[in-house]
Amino acid sequence: MTTNIVRLVSPRLNRRGLLRGAAGTCGALALGGLPTVSLPTLSQAASGSTSETILRIADYKGLDGLSLEASGNAQSAYRSQFAEFASGNLIVEAINAGSIDVGSSSEIPPAFGVAAGARLSIVAVIKDDVNWQVVLVPPGSPIQSVADLKGKRVGYVRATTTQYYLAKMLGQAGLRFTDIQPVSLTPSEGQAAFEQGALDAWAIYGYSVPFAIKKGARVLVTSNGYLSGNYLYLASPDALADPGKSAAIGDYFLRLRRAFAWRAANLERWAQVHSAAIGVPVETDLEILRRNSRQRDLAPITDADVASAQNVADTFHQLGVLPKRIDIAPAFDRRFTDILLRPLS
Repeated sequence: MTTNIVRLVSPRLNRRGLLRGAAGTCGALALGGLPTVSLPTLSQAASGSTSETILRIADYKGLDGLSLEASGNAQSAYRSQFAEFASGNLIVEAINAGSIDVGSSSEIPPAFGVAAGARLSIVAVIKDDVNWQVVLVPPGSPIQSVADLKGKRVGYVRATTTQYYLAKMLGQAGLRFTDIQPVSLTPSEGQAAFEQGALDAWAIYGYSVPFAIKKGARVLVTSNGYLSGNYLYLASPDALADPGKSAAIGDYFLRLRRAFAWRAANLERWAQVHSAAIGVPVETDLEILRRNSRQRDLAPITDADVASAQNVADTFHQLGVLPKRIDIAPAFDRRFTDILLRPLS
């Protein structure tokens, strides 16, 4: 059965819901933290309930669904519905609401989700680039080190990786977040403020970085060594409890691993497909891909991954964004370890 990939519009969800919920409910959830368990084999899934299973997958523009299609890994024994989302916070909310079965985010939204009492499980870890999450300074800036940011106006995106790595960089330089003039901005607001000279530095990620560099901006420091490069695949506990959907998630992960391997081996072809999908010049896309700290991959959960997610949650608690310390370990579920370690054919 060919996978039926349907592009859906993401539901209208409250973007601030997780932050508000975290302020009101900060107890950790007992979401499992299960050991590896036996799943139906893929052949059983194909001949059993999975043949009528619909797996609802949250995705971002031009990301995992496109990887499956471009690499020839879109076929499966079940139907897949891909819903495009703009942020990990929205994906956490959709999983909690029961409208999505599986999706990914950075390490940050699950921490806020657990604090807010969301029903979610962390079932796999994406290993990805950190070189394109940086602190930029304008052309001709006298700033030469993170220590020079003291008292300066620094733009960042609140409750994202930029706030996390900026706080870590400042701490290593002997500074606190309150030692700078932090300016919380969306990426588009940050770009405008940076170009107009309203910021002394800008913590930002993705395609904003090479575009700013082409206009003369300088990278003060990258997040390499500050960010783990981990992005977490999340699943609905209800989907995991359904044998057909659980088997489908395992198959989805196996096909993603093949797709990511294809991407790494075919950067030029992937850049052509990906740049067309997201509307950036292919040369810019290829430059980013070639200079990544590592190519995108999918891996099983390790103790180090749990510790990294806990460190992220603790940092946001220390920054006063997450009101109470949470224990995120119970949200991790390692049932897909065998599939994530399986040799690729």
